Order: sequence, then C-alpha cells, then structure tokens
Amino acid sequence: MSSRIRQARSRATELVIGLLLVATAAWLSRAAAQPAAPPEPAAQRTSVAGAPPARIGPRYDDDGALPERATPVTDYTLSARLDPTTHEIAGSGSVVFRNTSAAPLGALYVHLYLNAFKNERTLFLRSPFVTARDGRGPSDFGYIDVRRLTARELGGRDIWPGSAAHTPGDPDDQTDIEVPLPTPLEPGQSLTLDLEFTAKLPSVVARTGYAGSFHFVAQWFPKLARLESDGTFAHFPFHPQSEFHADFGRYDVTIDVPEGFVVGATGARTESATEAGRHRVRHLADSVHDFAWTAWDRFQRAERQLDGIAVSVLYPPGHEANARTTLEVTAAALPILARRYGPYPYPSLTIVHPPAAAVDAGGMEYPTLITTGGPWYSQLLPGKGVELVTVHELGHQWFQGMVASNEHAFPFLDEGLTTHVEQSVMEELYGRASLGRWFDHPVSGRAMRRAYAASAAHDDVIAKPADQFASWMGLFGSVYSRTATLFDTLGNVYGKDEVERALGRYARYYRFAHPGPRHLILALQEVLGEEAAEQASLVLFEGGWVDYRVDAPESVPVREPRGVFERKGGRATVDRAGETQGERHESRVVVRRHGTVRFPVKVELVFADGRRERRSWDGRGSWTALSVVDRHPVVGAIVDPELRITLDQNLGNNATARGIMLAPRTLERTSYVAALLFGALAP
Repeated sequence: MSSRIRQARSRATELVIGLLLVATAAWLSRAAAQPAAPPEPAAQRTSVAGAPPARIGPRYDDDGALPERATPVTDYTLSARLDPTTHEIAGSGSVVFRNTSAAPLGALYVHLYLNAFKNERTLFLRSPFVTARDGRGPSDFGYIDVRRLTARELGGRDIWPGSAAHTPGDPDDQTDIEVPLPTPLEPGQSLTLDLEFTAKLPSVVARTGYAGSFHFVAQWFPKLARLESDGTFAHFPFHPQSEFHADFGRYDVTIDVPEGFVVGATGARTESATEAGRHRVRHLADSVHDFAWTAWDRFQRAERQLDGIAVSVLYPPGHEANARTTLEVTAAALPILARRYGPYPYPSLTIVHPPAAAVDAGGMEYPTLITTGGPWYSQLLPGKGVELVTVHELGHQWFQGMVASNEHAFPFLDEGLTTHVEQSVMEELYGRASLGRWFDHPVSGRAMRRAYAASAAHDDVIAKPADQFASWMGLFGSVYSRTATLFDTLGNVYGKDEVERALGRYARYYRFAHPGPRHLILALQEVLGEEAAEQASLVLFEGGWVDYRVDAPESVPVREPRGVFERKGGRATVDRAGETQGERHESRVVVRRHGTVRFPVKVELVFADGRRERRSWDGRGSWTALSVVDRHPVVGAIVDPELRITLDQNLGNNATARGIMLAPRTLERTSYVAALLFGALAP
C-alpha cells in the first residue's frame, strides 16, 4: 500500500470518526434544533458599526500602537447582597453615563435581561420549540424589579415611572425598556443615575441562575444599551439565540454573600472582609462591558500566576483533575493568543467549572470571567472536552471581549471567529488529535466543523442577526462551523500565518472599538489581497459556496494524423492511422467548479506507472481541461489532494480513476448512516 493511499485512508477514517461525533452531537442537541420563534419586528433592528477607515496598516501587526484602556461611556458602582434561600439579589448603586455621540439624547434604553425568564410569554420562552441552547426552560422563574432610577443632574428626579411598560412592539416582553429623559442630554454631557433593584435568579438556564446553593449571576443588573456615534442605541430584546452588546466602562462592585460562600467575579479583588455571618468582597474592572459573578459554598479554588495574570479556577469537589487540566491548557493558550492578537490587558482571569446540577451555566464568556465544564471523569475519557471549551471561552476574551462587536447583529464576528481561534489553537497544542483519540486514532475538530459547515451551506448567509436563523442548530452550522471553515480554507490557500496576521491586525486596531463586518473585510483585504477578501465576502454575505469535482481521465495513443497534407514534395493523402509515436499517450482531465466562490486549486494527475504530477488552476470559469502527453496514460486524478479547500461542499467527487468515479455525496450518506446508527442506539 503506497504512502499516498495510506494517507488518504487515514484522512477518510478521521473524517468518518468526525462525522460519527457530529451525529452524536446532533442527537444530543435535537431538542434545540426546532424552528425558532418569529424574529423581532424590523423596526427594532440593531444599528451597526460605522464605516471602516481607509487603511489600518502594518503598524498594528505588533503591540506598539495598542490602546491601554477603553474610552469610558458607562461607569457602574454597584452593591449586591445575595439571599441563597430566595435566590434574590438586593442591588443598589449608581451609573455615570456619558453622551459620547454627536446628537442630543431624548431617552435611554435599559436592558432587563433577567425578565427573559419571568414567564412563558417572554420572547426567550414563548416558543414551545425554542428555549435556549440547552433545549430546556427554567423550572423556577426570574426577573428584575427596578425600585428607583433617579438622576442627580435633574434634581434627584426619579425617571423610572416614565419608562415604557414593555419591549418596543412586544407587549409580552420586558427585556428592552425605553426610559424617556425630561430634558435632552446634550453631546458631551453626563448623567449620574442612582438606582435600587431586586434581581430574582431563575433556576439555571442558558447563562445564569441557581442550582441548590450554587449561583451563577449574569445579566443581573439594569444595563444601559450601547450608544452609537450617531445618537441611536443598539438595543434589542433577549432572544434565545442572541447574546449581548454594551459600552465599555469601569465597574466597581461589592458582593455580599453568606459566610462560607466562595465568590468569583469579573475584575480583580481589592477588598475582602467577613463579619456578622456575612462575607463581602469588592471587585474592580476597567475597560470592560459587562460584569458577572458566581457564589457557592462548595467551591474549591486553584490559583496560578501566568505572565503577571492572577488565574483562579473555581471547581466542585472531585474535579481536581479537571482543574489541573484547565490551568495547564490556559497556561499554554494564553501566550499563543497574546502573540497573535495582542496581550491580555487585565490583571485577573477567573475560570468556573459549574457543578453537575448546573451544567447549563458552562461554556460562556464574560470579561475576565469564563465558564468551562465537563464531568468529574473527563480526564479518563479519550476526548479533550475540557480543553476545547476552555480554549474557546478564553478566545472570547479577544473576540468579542476586547473588540466588542455587536453579538446580536453579527454573531459570526463573535462565535465564528472564536471557533476558528479555538480550532487553530487546539491544533497548535495537540496537532491532528485536537479532539482527542478514538481507539488510538487522532480525531480532528477540523473534520467535525467541515461536516457541519457542508450541511449548512445552502441554508443561510452567515452575516446576519442571531434571531434570524431558523434554529439554534442552523446558527451553529452557519455562524460557528461555516465561519471557522472559511478561515481554515483562507489559511490553507493564502497562508495560515497571513490569516493570523490579518486577524491580529483587526483585533489590535479595533481593540475597545466595536467593529463590524466591513472592518474585518478590510483587514483581510490588506493582508491577503483583493481576491481573498472578495471570496470571504461572498461566503459571509451572499451564501457563497464551492464544489470542485474532477471527471474521469480520458487517454488515447498518439498516432500519425490522417487526412490530406501539403508537403514539400507535393500533396500526400494518409487514409489509415499511422503508427503510434513512440508509444506515447495523450491524456485529458476536466476539472469543474460548481458554486459562486473560487479559490486556486491543485490537481494531482496519476500516471499508469505510478508517477504523480501536480498542476494548478486559478479556479476561474466553470471548468478547465488539463492535457498532457506522456509515455504513460493518466489513469487517475485528484482535485485538491491536500484538502486545502475545506469549504468544498462534497469531497466525494474530488478523486476519480479511469472507469471509476467515487459515488457523489459519499460523505453526506456516511453522515446519514451514522445518524441512523446513533438513533437506533438512543434510549
């Protein structure tokens, strides 16, 4: 067996294993794969970032021009007291809001995200088919009650009584509230708001809640919507497929919990005290756009200093091996991320392993605070689940944490780029076994992502709001998998280092800047060139796709031609086929490109004597014919022999031999059989 054939079979085995994993994931996720609730009214569409600059330039290929901190728009000073019996938080404090736009403001928009869990008529919970990524709703409901919102500059006037009763255009939802101002807030002016509120946590669902005495507290305070430069607000209700968007600022938060509870939170701890049966901690965070925290009386803590960053892992009893693995992969991944996209600018990082009863709190990102997850026996399994989730959420500290793109309007800038980061970092750390080993065979996340991306190729465009995807699995296929596969293809075709340089230029230039899709395309254009940027735009904005295929080679002996010829000695007629010219053969291979996207591609020709020769095609046009004259005929051909174009829709038609054509849609059929197998085994 030749080494080429062994490599091909190895790739095929790896891909089939990936497809089996895909089928398993699809079975586990089937509850979340139902049609979504209708999208929010068009009038409530979020605004998007402004036009990109004329040029970014290589100055942002290193860290010399990085801003040290964000321009603050909102500063929060909050106190939170947790009652672990009622699962309520008594909150109070103040918010300083600055009108950094060019227009006077006649109203503010406040997000009350916990109201998404108030009842089964909210946008988040109303659909019987969509509850969240976990496929379940809460068993106990949650909400925010704002007691007062007074403005110091308006003589201490309480402006909350004038607020809207519900989300604009949706009387059953209260997660996006307009608060009119008695007098306009002019550009450059500030407003200091004093507030009191009660936050009731739901049972853990999606990203927040309680399970027993464990509390994960996210989206727990009245949160001002992001102000755009034109004076509009990027406001939207809480949809189960959407995440968040806010301005940068400074958070000063004091958390009060019962004695014995361990607290983890955004930012660095600056104070800690215990008295009268209560434990209080104070956390400060600068240049962040959110604040989350957790409290549990059973947390264990593991700590390590990594390049000046105080890293803390909070985990349940019995998860010591997971905690060690989490610290190890964090220590390995942080330098890679810093080298590629700029240094981590915060003094602390907290990583939370939720207990088994709160598994739905795992796998989420907040500034300087992420949650990972996995059962206590994860390290006994062949996969790298803990490592993968940790690297993914860590990548979010850059995409979306520091660049702060609009996750609701363009989730691919958040989840898509981070999935690419996860995949590439895992491969740098673990090679082809980035998902682990199955029966001692390396399993690659690349194969799994490609299978999902192929299945979603014709479903949606990637660059659209989260709530406009038909289901969570549809969003996963397009936003997560197809974006990652696009960047994988760009790296294979134009250079992996160049792709990372483009993403690094994007991440550095737009740190603390809220970029949009066109800002990313500009970075790709500058580093990879016009053609690469054009193909990326086709995939992202127009549902572009590609499928290369190769026809079976044709070959004939080269003989003297027949006919009437004018020769030096006079006219001659040849009416019989002449002798072959040294037993040479003329071979022809037709390579086709289906779809709207084109990439340059290699074609490998296989000769009868076993030799191989590679030709190049720029991908222009719908087909090209490769001709060759040789002593031996061409008996086989492979388009894209190194599988560089992972966006290729159907790999089953990439190889052929004389008289043999691999069955079309081979991979899709394999996936279907795998799904049937797991369906039969399902309880």
